[in-house]
This record gives sequence, C-alpha cells and structure tokens, in this order.
Amino acid sequence: MAGKAKISYFYDPDVGNFYYGQGHPMKPHRVRMTHNLLLHYGVYKEMELFRPALASAEDMTQFHSDEYIEFLRLITPDNQHEHMRQLKRFNCAEDCPVFDGLFNFCQIYTGGSVGGAVRLNHKQTDTVVNWAGGLHHAKKNEASGFCYVNDIVLAILELLKVHQRVLYIDIDIHHGDGVEEAFYTTDRVMTVSFHKFGEYFPGTGHLQDIGQHKGKHYSVNVPLKDGIDDESYNMLFKPVMAKVMEMYAPDAVVFQSGADSLTGDRLGCFNLSIRGHAECLKYMMTFNVPLLVLGGGGYTIRNVARCWTYETGCLLGHELDDKMPVNDYSEYYGPTHTLQISPSNMENQNTPEYLEGVRNRILENLSKIAPKPSVPFHDVPPDAITQEAQEVKEDPDAKGGGAEAEASRRAHHSELEPGEGDRDDRPSRQDHDTRDMNTVTTYEPGSHKFEDAIKDEEDASDVDAIAELGDAAAAGDPGEDADAKVKTTNCDELVLDRDYADGGLGRDDSDELDRAPSVLPGIILNDHDGQ
Repeated sequence: MAGKAKISYFYDPDVGNFYYGQGHPMKPHRVRMTHNLLLHYGVYKEMELFRPALASAEDMTQFHSDEYIEFLRLITPDNQHEHMRQLKRFNCAEDCPVFDGLFNFCQIYTGGSVGGAVRLNHKQTDTVVNWAGGLHHAKKNEASGFCYVNDIVLAILELLKVHQRVLYIDIDIHHGDGVEEAFYTTDRVMTVSFHKFGEYFPGTGHLQDIGQHKGKHYSVNVPLKDGIDDESYNMLFKPVMAKVMEMYAPDAVVFQSGADSLTGDRLGCFNLSIRGHAECLKYMMTFNVPLLVLGGGGYTIRNVARCWTYETGCLLGHELDDKMPVNDYSEYYGPTHTLQISPSNMENQNTPEYLEGVRNRILENLSKIAPKPSVPFHDVPPDAITQEAQEVKEDPDAKGGGAEAEASRRAHHSELEPGEGDRDDRPSRQDHDTRDMNTVTTYEPGSHKFEDAIKDEEDASDVDAIAELGDAAAAGDPGEDADAKVKTTNCDELVLDRDYADGGLGRDDSDELDRAPSVLPGIILNDHDGQ
C-alpha cells in the first residue's frame, strides 16, 4: 500500500442501545462512547464512514448451525421461558443472556465485520475498523463468553474467497477460542492469541495447542500470567509476530483489539497502558498488509473508549492530544479528562525467564512450518454482503447516535449515568494502586455488584521456566493426536467447495441436550474463581 492508508470505518448508531441486563459487564454503550470521542477529536473526517448492512441469517449460517441461528432469531425475553431446553443447549444463561433485540445486535456487529471484509476483497480500502465486532468466543452451535455470533470467523471466511492466507491476531485478555477452534485443522488461516492462561476463562490456549492435521503449527498460543506490563508484552509480541510474518506471509490480517487487557479492567488482570496496547497495532501496520481491525472485550468502559479512540488515531497516523475534547460523555472521564491512563503498581508475575522460554518455544514451532502455503486456483464466490447494501454516512450525527438513539436507554436508569467503576473519580477496585494482590473481584449471578473473593495462593518464588515448559511438553503434543481436542474443521472444503451448510466449522453438532458442564463455564462466574 503506497502513501497514506485508506480507512473505512463501520458504525451503526443503534448499537449503543442494546442492553445485556442490569449488572452485566458487557455494555455495547462503550462503542457509542468511542464513536463520540472520534467525532469530537475530528478524526472521523479522514475516514470513509459506513453504516453496516445487517447480516442475514443465511450469512450467519456460513459458520453457525441452522438450528442455532434460528434460535437466536426467534428467542426473546418474553418467550424464553417456553424454550428452556434450547436455552441450555445453546448456552444462553448468565454469561449470554437473552435480551431485547438480541438478533438485531448480532446482525449489526456481524454486518460491519463481513462488510469490511468485502471492501478489502475488492481493494476499495487498506484498513477497515469495526469496534462493535470482535466477539471471538461464539462457537458453531452455542453462545459463549458474552458472544453469540462469531463475526470474526465469518469475516475470515469472506476474506478467504480472495486471499490465500489470512492471519488472525488476538490481544484480548481471554483466549480467542472460538476462532482458533474454527480453523484448527487448516493452513489457510493462522491464529495467534496472547492471553491470560491458568484458571481463567475459557481455559484453553495452552502453549502446546498448535493445531492438527494440515493446521499443525498454524495455531499459536502465547500464555501469560497476571500483571504483564508494556515492556514484557512487547518483548513477546514483536519477535513472535515478526517470525509469523516472515514464515506465513499472510495476504490479509484480522486484528482483534480486546481492551480488557488494559490495566484496571473490570474483569482483567493485566497491566497494559493504552500506548502499550496500541503498540501492537502500530507494529502490525508496518507490514502494509490489508487490515481488518475489530473490538472485543473491555469492561471498564471509559478506558475502552479511550483505547479504541487512540488506536483509531494511530491508524490515521495521529498522536491524539492527551487533553480530551468536551464530549457527550465527559462525566465518565473526570476529573482528569485525559486520554491516557497510568498502569498500577501490581506485580508482574511474568518473569524474564518465563517469557524467554515461551518465546523460544513459539519461534521453534514457527520455524517448522512450510513458508507461504498456497491453494489451487478457484472461482471467487459471490460477496456475502453486497456493497450496495452498505450505507455511506456522509454527515455523521455529531452526537454519535443523538437524542433519539439515547432515548431507548432511558428506560434503564442505571445505564444512563456512569456507575461505580465507570468513571475516573469513581474508580473500580482494580484502579487502586494499593489494592491487596491476594483479592480479586467476582460477579455472582443475580447480584448487581462485584464482591471480594480470596484467590488461591500461588507459589511466590520464581518457577524455573524450563521446568514449567517441560511440564507442559510432558502433557503431549496435541498435534500428534487427532483426538487430543474436540476441534473439527475443514476450511478448504468450505472455502473452495462452498459447502458451508453441510461441512461446517468448529464443533460437531450434537443433539445431546443434557451435556455435562464445562470446567470453566463462563466469564462472569469463573474469571476470578480459582475453586
């Protein structure tokens, strides 16, 4: 890409209206706050603005099962009591509640990601931004971790119609399990996830999870511990991604920029600054590869808006002024009203020896892949979303949704004003530099606040990195055993033969309704519960 990158930005003013429920950490309102900051900084003028076309049920079944999408289309808060077996089957419970407009919400964020992929396929833009997307936990046949439809998998499938190799990068604090699972047996997609590992949702993403069959070594997992800071994070990110780009040479990159890896996140335990977080995105920009940038996690919403605003500025080549402009949500950012945030003094449990061991093992695995895998020539299937359906927003509402869009939120008075932990002068517990490092916060179903929970004591002494990696290796190489994981994918058939409905990605469909609960069933219940 020569000269200044051309950026397409997808935003629907209705996205901030959706409400997961009282006390739920996921707040789509953060996307509206981000958009409003971008408008008041004035950077929106340098992007093409689009209102995404709504993804159809047919679009969604290119990955998800017909039964699951039909369930999402028909279920409502009023009729859910009539479908208890399906609620259990499709995992719509505390983490993934049924709320008003659920399917429309999925249509909006999925439409932005797939529509952005279409524009990249047609070389109409260099970079696409959809902060409403990035819901990486959703599986073929069930919701998971606040995610219902996996817009990332659908966008990657769209990119694979034109691009031979697609790289997926995930810097959310939670492992990108839904995307990894979908492409676990193909070399057409490489997934790279940097995440907290160990008694943490979703419980996957081991260093030794490297893919199977044709996909062996094309899944890269970077397991991290509590408290990782900017310096340690980039000590891993840059050499790993440099090797990935050297060996894999992707034709397009999908970047999931989950902001729950920031310091002070309501559900997180990392210690990244906004600049440190954005450094990962800035580094990937240097490779000049078509880029789809998505949102993801992030539950201290004032910091989510700060982060995604700053990163949009980075994509445009701007270092945004730290002094925030007056905006519609200024009360969230007081009393400092600054764009940047300061890391806490929490302990970094990632020792240099541990990080070096992880890095060396990953670089060794990457050196085993064949450079630049390719696929046979094939006819390009039609676009999932036609370009005519994407509405160009020439004159965006200066209110980022305006009074009309805000009106529907007024029915939820607790959501209208920033609550505890949502603004700088009402900090969350994780914002206190002097917080007790042996206590964390948990969210209990049915309660509307976070309560202190005692974390299991861990060995305070540094563990020898070689011993740790040796223990991991002793568990066996999953790539050697096709049955080591319940991950079934045939991406090549899906992309080349377009047999989506019959082939599918991800888990096998199961009619078994009474499944045993997983070890780590959800973010809300288990993120900070070591029991």
